[in-house]
Amino acid sequence: MHYHLIGICGTAMASLAGMLEARGHRVTGSDENVYPPMSTMLESIGIQILRGYNAANLNPTPDCVVVGNAIPRGNPEVEETLNRRLVYRSLPEVLKDEFIRGRRSLVVAGTHGKTTTASLAAWIIDQAGLNPSFLVGGVVQNFGVSFRVTESDYFIIEGDEYDTAYFDKGPKFMHYQPELAIVNNIEFDHADIYKDLEAVKLAFRRLMNLVPANGSLIAGWDSPPVRNVVSSFRQKLFTRLETFGTGAEARWQARNIAFSKGVTRFAVFRDGTKWSDLQTPLIGEFNVRNCLAAMVAADAWGVDQKAIAEALRTFESVRRRCEVRGEINDITVIDDFAHHPTAVRETLTALKTKYDGRRIVAVFEPRSRTSCHATFQSAYIDAFAPADYVIVSRVYDAQRAAEMGGVLNIERLIEDIAATRKPAFAITDVDEIVSTLRDQLRSGDVVAIMSNGSFGGIHEKLLATLASLR
Repeated sequence: MHYHLIGICGTAMASLAGMLEARGHRVTGSDENVYPPMSTMLESIGIQILRGYNAANLNPTPDCVVVGNAIPRGNPEVEETLNRRLVYRSLPEVLKDEFIRGRRSLVVAGTHGKTTTASLAAWIIDQAGLNPSFLVGGVVQNFGVSFRVTESDYFIIEGDEYDTAYFDKGPKFMHYQPELAIVNNIEFDHADIYKDLEAVKLAFRRLMNLVPANGSLIAGWDSPPVRNVVSSFRQKLFTRLETFGTGAEARWQARNIAFSKGVTRFAVFRDGTKWSDLQTPLIGEFNVRNCLAAMVAADAWGVDQKAIAEALRTFESVRRRCEVRGEINDITVIDDFAHHPTAVRETLTALKTKYDGRRIVAVFEPRSRTSCHATFQSAYIDAFAPADYVIVSRVYDAQRAAEMGGVLNIERLIEDIAATRKPAFAITDVDEIVSTLRDQLRSGDVVAIMSNGSFGGIHEKLLATLASLR
């Protein structure tokens, strides 16, 4: 078949393109926002990206048009698809019918940690010899890709609670037919489509209700909203419940968490009895929870302790998750995807632990619809508490945030952070941010650049500037 993907450079859409191509389909696609790592991944597998949206991109006529969830009515290719009565579908629909139906599916969901946990699970299951297919929201460094298509019965997918398409406003994860479902945590997020936390909880309850009796719901018990959702219908939960966390109430517990010499070590207890000692190069307590979730899923599929331990020890993380982009003049530049206040705080806390005694410089671009929204105005003050120096760029899409009901006030945020007695600045232009950092950075600093987009190529610009000072 010939599939044409509108919005092909989206993280999931690019992965779907690669999966379809691996299955032998012809794949074309278009996008306006073309930047690495997804653009380079598509180019590496020979998929041409048509820049910009144009009705002519649908010639010759594709067998199926896949409409990305960020693509609205009014898009020239959407309108052409409708006018010509072409077959069109959402990304989750294609995934379900082409790759998931009839297989053993692990769906990794939750407000935070989906990509890392799904990547961990894929690596563990792979190292156990089960040869899984997978699709995650980032490039898994152990594999060098964000997806893989195999002939095995096992499929691992990151389950996003965001809506599916302009014509299907339900969460993507409702399409993925889980045998196992991980729900790491639940928080209010995606203020553009969810009214409040209760609406988010309802979406996750519906996911939990899809898990069959011979499957498992793997629930993050350190998250009060997860416990609340499960308890609200536990008597009607028609599947096995596995709970994990650092608290005493979880069935699977991580204890004695310690970080030293670049490694996080912890002991795992099941039902109060020691199960295993594990280690991972990942940092932060949130990543210990991610490891626990992936480990419980692997155990449900029969993977032994030795294989789990070795896979966790050798996991190389995901691109754009505390990824070191370079070290110049004893200054470390890190790229991270964090944008929700909780993710920002956890990332900075983890870096503070790893780089103990070094100054943490946080550079943040409010780009996602969550991070641009006024709902999280006060939450960001606490989120930046672990940092020693803060720069916040402009709100990427102020008009969209205003339409959603309120825009994050950067100036007020900076004033509130500065009131905690740390340097804090609002700087709009990327080149000006780089110039400021050039003058302010000193040996030993760690620069954490956080955005869910390309941020104007700031990482490359900063590294080039630092290199010129040698």
